[in-house]
Amino acid sequence: MKKIFGVTLLLALLFSGCNRSGNEVLTEISVAYFPNITHAQALVMKGEGLLEEKLGGEITVKWIAFNAGPSEIEALFAGEIDIGYIGPVPAINGYVQSQGDLRIIAGASNGGSVLVSRNDAAINSAADLDGKTVGVPQFGNTQHLSLLSLLSANGLSPAANGGTVNVVQSSNADIANLMDQKNIDAALVPEPWGSILEIEHGAQVVLDYDEVDVNGIPSTAVVIVSKDFLDNHRDIVNKFMEAHKEATLFINANDVRDVINAQISAITQSTIDLGILESALKRLEITCEIPAASIMDFARVGIAEQLITEMPADDLIDESFIK
Repeated sequence: MKKIFGVTLLLALLFSGCNRSGNEVLTEISVAYFPNITHAQALVMKGEGLLEEKLGGEITVKWIAFNAGPSEIEALFAGEIDIGYIGPVPAINGYVQSQGDLRIIAGASNGGSVLVSRNDAAINSAADLDGKTVGVPQFGNTQHLSLLSLLSANGLSPAANGGTVNVVQSSNADIANLMDQKNIDAALVPEPWGSILEIEHGAQVVLDYDEVDVNGIPSTAVVIVSKDFLDNHRDIVNKFMEAHKEATLFINANDVRDVINAQISAITQSTIDLGILESALKRLEITCEIPAASIMDFARVGIAEQLITEMPADDLIDESFIK
């Protein structure tokens, strides 16, 4: 299987001159995020103005929404964003392809993915995926690598590798349609799509968020920064982390469904049913801690599946900001 991500070393080198220099007086920083609940801290920080408050009005914040990890990585190395929320797999790829010009400085969320099946598909365990068609949102993403690890642990493999499980990629919205039309038997999807499939489409939860990964609850979103920005603007990164920690505490202590819904709606022009959002949030661990073991597990699975070219060095993860 060929590499999924197109963030090449050449790209990193081409744009390395665009990164923020230490001599530059910053008047604005750009923060990347996805408009979904796995990036809950970003949604709350944006909605409540927490980061602007920490920066004291001296620096404005430009929030930039992305829909795919690879494009966010490209923007990071192009100097278009300074800090970003992203999945662990594109973070690993960005580090490897740029030869180390990226750091993970915090965790954001763990879990939040479920394996669901049609009620008539006779799937009650991972072993029952033998001979079935299973959907994932994107080849090479967190859910795809979790599925590959799950299949391997059960003596199964994808049809593309000579196995018996037909793995297909499709957008989360289309996965719901494919299941309704019986074109797929099961899917490993992130929240809130797991809850949407379960509540609105009658899907059966085969493995919950704490069961889909054989190595434990997997990392779902992390915080990244380019090494250049980190080296030159550590004070700004410290203030960002203050806001990130405050948002994490706020989410874990309050009902934030309305705040999250408002931010998602501002980008997607649609809201999530509050019951579905409640179910989805229960399947997420919102945290600042960096799940290093999970991140490295993803790297090993990615290498085995030829989705990642090499193991990242230990300096991929910088825990100094969460201590």
